Amino acid sequence: MFLRQSGLLLAAGILALAGADQSGRSGVSKPKVILDNDWTTVEFLPFLQALKAGWDVLGLIGDTGNTWALQSSLHALATLEIGNLSCIPVYKGADYPIINTQELAQIWGLLHGRLPFEGAFGAENATAEQAGGDPKGGNPERISRAAFYEGFPNTTHVRDVSAAEFLVQTVRRYPGEVTIFSAGTLTNIALAHRIDPTFAKNTKGLVLMGGYIDVNLLQVTGTVRQADYHSDINLKLDPEGSKMALTAPFPSITLVGNAANQFAPSDEFLNEVYQVKNPYTHLMHKYFKRGQPLWDGTAAAVMVDPGIVTQSTDFYVDVDTSYASPTYGNIHAYQEALKPQAQNLRKVRMVVSLDEERLRKQVKQALQSPPSCADLTNRT
Repeated sequence: MFLRQSGLLLAAGILALAGADQSGRSGVSKPKVILDNDWTTVEFLPFLQALKAGWDVLGLIGDTGNTWALQSSLHALATLEIGNLSCIPVYKGADYPIINTQELAQIWGLLHGRLPFEGAFGAENATAEQAGGDPKGGNPERISRAAFYEGFPNTTHVRDVSAAEFLVQTVRRYPGEVTIFSAGTLTNIALAHRIDPTFAKNTKGLVLMGGYIDVNLLQVTGTVRQADYHSDINLKLDPEGSKMALTAPFPSITLVGNAANQFAPSDEFLNEVYQVKNPYTHLMHKYFKRGQPLWDGTAAAVMVDPGIVTQSTDFYVDVDTSYASPTYGNIHAYQEALKPQAQNLRKVRMVVSLDEERLRKQVKQALQSPPSCADLTNRT
C-alpha cells in the first residue's frame, strides 16, 4: 500500500471535468451514472452533484438500507419531483440482502453485540413511524407517509423493471461508459453481477460510500451515536452481497469509507447554503441532522471530481462473510505480497482525505442552483 498525493489526481479531475463541460457541445459523451442509494428526505445530494457536474443520470435505485427499498424508492421519486426532475427514472431494488435477514441480524447481535444503527433491520416501531420515522422491521412493503417531509410523491410507483435488470440492461446499452455509484447496500449490484458475469467489467467503475477500516477504537471511545458514525452499515447489512460486488471485475473500485466522515455540515454552513431558497436548501437546512457527516455527498464529490482527493491508498480487499465473526461484513485489506492466493480479490482505491473547502464549494453550488428537466433537455 502507498499514499498518493494530489498532483496526478488533480490533473485527472480537471480532465474529467473538462470532458463534462464539453459534453453536448463538441460531441464528447457526457459521463453517465446510475445512483444506488437508501434515499431519504435529505439524501438527494448525489444526483444534484452529478447533474451540476454535467453528468447524465440514467436512473436512481432505491435499496434496503436505512429503511426498506420501497420507502427508499418513494423518497427518490419525491425528492426528484420537488425539483422538477421526474424525467429521471427510479427503480426499486431488492427487499432483502442475499442471505442476511432481520432475524439473522438480531441473533448475530446477541452473539457479537448489536450494531449502533440497524437500518431496516431495526425493530418495528409504529409510534416512531407515526412521528415521522421511516419504516424498520416488519413488512418491507409498508409505507410511512409521515416520513415524507418533502411531500409524498404524486407518482406512487417506480419502474416495473427490477433494479438489477435495469443495471444489466443499461450497461449493455452503454458498454464502458456507466459509473455505478453506491451509497447504500450492494445487494442490487451483486445481483446484477450474478445475472450477467460481464456486467461489472463493462461498466466504467464502481464508487462506494463505505469500506471503513481500523475504526474499532473509535467505536468505543465515544457515544453510541459516534459509534454509529464509524460503523459500516452499508456493507454489514448484506455482507455476502458486499463481497460479491467488491470481488466483481469492475475496471476500478473506489471506496470512500473513513474519509466520508471528514465533513459534518455546521449550522453556519447550512445557514450559508440557505441564503438561496429552494426546496433542496430548505430540506437540508430544516431536516439535516446536525453533527452528522455528509457521507453520501462526500462520496459523490469524489466521483464527479477526482481531483478533490488529497490522499489515497491502493490495496486488495476482502469482506468478512463468516457469520460467526464479530467483524461480519467488515472489509479486510491486503498488500500484494500477502493477499490470499485462493481468492480472486480486486485491488481498490481507498480515499484517505480530501480537500474540504473544495467539497464545501461543490455541495453549496449543487444545492443552490439545481437544474430541472427543462435544463437537462436544453443541454443535449
